Amino acid sequence: MTSDDDVVTLEDIEKAREVIMKSPLNVRKTPLLKNMTSYFPELDPSINLHLKLESLQTTGSFKIRGVANQMANLPQEVKSGKRKLITMSAGNYGKAFAYTLDKLNLSGLCLMPLTAPSSRVALIKSLGVSVEQCPTSELTSEVNRYVQKENFIFYHSFDDARLIAGYGSVAMEILEDDVRPDVVVVCCGGGGLVSGIAAAIKLSGLRDCRVYAVEPEGSRTMYESFRKGEPVTMAVNSVATGLSPPYAGKLTYQCCRRYVEDVILVSDNEILKCMSRLFDIGLVAEPSGCAALAAILNNKIPDVAGKRVVAVVTGSNVTLSEMSSYIQ
Repeated sequence: MTSDDDVVTLEDIEKAREVIMKSPLNVRKTPLLKNMTSYFPELDPSINLHLKLESLQTTGSFKIRGVANQMANLPQEVKSGKRKLITMSAGNYGKAFAYTLDKLNLSGLCLMPLTAPSSRVALIKSLGVSVEQCPTSELTSEVNRYVQKENFIFYHSFDDARLIAGYGSVAMEILEDDVRPDVVVVCCGGGGLVSGIAAAIKLSGLRDCRVYAVEPEGSRTMYESFRKGEPVTMAVNSVATGLSPPYAGKLTYQCCRRYVEDVILVSDNEILKCMSRLFDIGLVAEPSGCAALAAILNNKIPDVAGKRVVAVVTGSNVTLSEMSSYIQ
């Protein structure tokens, strides 16, 4: 059952999945690695751990799912080149945004924080999208300036119902792989992915499944929003730059409050140790992609003994030199 308060409905998510899978952007159904508990001896052996590898998605993260749905019906003035799109991103959304515009032979602008990895800045530029960098606190005002003075159209990197519906396709795949999870744990930055997954899980009828969002301790915008009862803006700082927007979205906060059990915090050290553990078993993940599993490995998710637990590994956009420096 849905209401006027829903950010997305099950029908929205199902339609988004159809759009995504018919998209020319090569969005993939990603692997679900089942029964992975034995790879992590620190876990209670009664836990049945599964890993959903969005790290193997086109563009190296889940973001392309949302972007494919978000850009499925571009305004004609964008298609004709009369107006350009603008977004702000620390990397993974920007990469998916640039990849999509490149496929559509369109130009655009991505505003990135000064803390964004140089490799991601270079990659986005290589796909034909212009990049400008500024302090995180100035990103929103810069976007507004381009929209108001230069007639750009702003596509939000996380607080967008079309993105949330697209990300819900991750949960639909988990359910189709014959897993009825008791617990799903998802990395949280702006909250788009966990919003989509949680909504899809609950609206599909798994009302007893607990969905947790996981944030870095230094970038706890959704955590503090839950405590305050409204979306907050705050200074952020974490090695997981993709999980570090300076505010929680209004739509994502609304969706998380409705469908997410709680927000869990992990330290940068715990994130990097998890990154190393994944590498040890042959899986590449960026720091932002490791937060959910880090929470599980550090016993921060309550009541998981004997439960079917899914952790979403969200991205693999990390260079060898970056990985080497992180692990050291």
